[in-house]
Amino acid sequence: MNTKIKRIAISTGGGDAPGLNAVIRAATIAAINRGWEVFGIRDGYNGLFLPHDYPEGGLMPLTRHAVRGITHLGGTIIGTTNKGNPLKYPTKRKDGTMYEKDRSDEIMRAFKKHKIDALIAVGGDGSLSIAKVFSDKGMRVVGVPKTIDNDLSKTVITFGFDTAVSFATGCIDRLHSTAEAHQRVMVVEVMGRYAGWIALECGVSGTADVILIPEIPYDMNKVAKKINDRTKSGAKFSIVVVAEGAKPIGGSTSVIGKELGRAERIGGIGERVAKEIQKLTGKESRCVVLGHLLRGGSPTTFDRLISLRFGAAAVRALDEGKSGVMVALDPPTVRYVPLEEATKRLKNVPLNSDVVLTARDLGTSFGD
Repeated sequence: MNTKIKRIAISTGGGDAPGLNAVIRAATIAAINRGWEVFGIRDGYNGLFLPHDYPEGGLMPLTRHAVRGITHLGGTIIGTTNKGNPLKYPTKRKDGTMYEKDRSDEIMRAFKKHKIDALIAVGGDGSLSIAKVFSDKGMRVVGVPKTIDNDLSKTVITFGFDTAVSFATGCIDRLHSTAEAHQRVMVVEVMGRYAGWIALECGVSGTADVILIPEIPYDMNKVAKKINDRTKSGAKFSIVVVAEGAKPIGGSTSVIGKELGRAERIGGIGERVAKEIQKLTGKESRCVVLGHLLRGGSPTTFDRLISLRFGAAAVRALDEGKSGVMVALDPPTVRYVPLEEATKRLKNVPLNSDVVLTARDLGTSFGD
């Protein structure tokens, strides 16, 4: 056992994902079994540098009792946030204008104040990029890949993705019957930011007729042709799945907002596509935005298991003296990869991936 570690902290940052609580439980129990104390940092890193906002304390003691019975629960018992990036924290100048301030040194001092020896950072590319900074400043850090978008490099899959895809596929199944009953085009917008993994896998699994993803810019005329061809063949309805980051050829991603200290908000593409389809085909079109429904609910068996494996592996990495690494799924094992490699680029859908090729063989249109 690594006797240098006596107390660790766990943070969950960015959008929530099914499986977060399972990671927390596994990491907590594995650490306690090694004689370590465990604390959860509330709401990302807010519990450390905004302690006045937490009368009960910015650090939540994680005991066996605190993590009992949470494996199947969605969300995160310690809270999360996707705003207030501590490296670019929104701060007001004396003249009232706002700017982004680097407050990472404050957090490093808070780690020292609370005698935190190591950090398990659970998050996506943004959260793990922040964790990389703390690692560079001397904190022992192990990252755990979390995002329903499945866009983190160096891991075959991230937890939360399987649950999101399973739910989205179930929704598409339901939309088939109402679309056919009304002879409509149903456009389903799903999350994923700049990667099309969710749209691709739920679209193929749900037998969508058109799938639009960021990796393949689309031509609306070709989308309309696919729908018109179906109508001529006797199919009076169509299902179109759109990733929120999809964009037309020569166009840009649909952004609905940008605030200091947080990533830009993407959305609105589904409604736009539905209106264009109705205009070009004359068929009544409706848009369904699944949005945050994809983040909620109980994790699937796969996500529960991989979350528990990741949480335990993160503690093992610390016990083995590792730092500045992320645990990653490399079937059949979990291995450690440098945080820098895991966060330097997004994992996009390869255009020659087997799932894309399968979709094309089945006659699915990507609008290209």
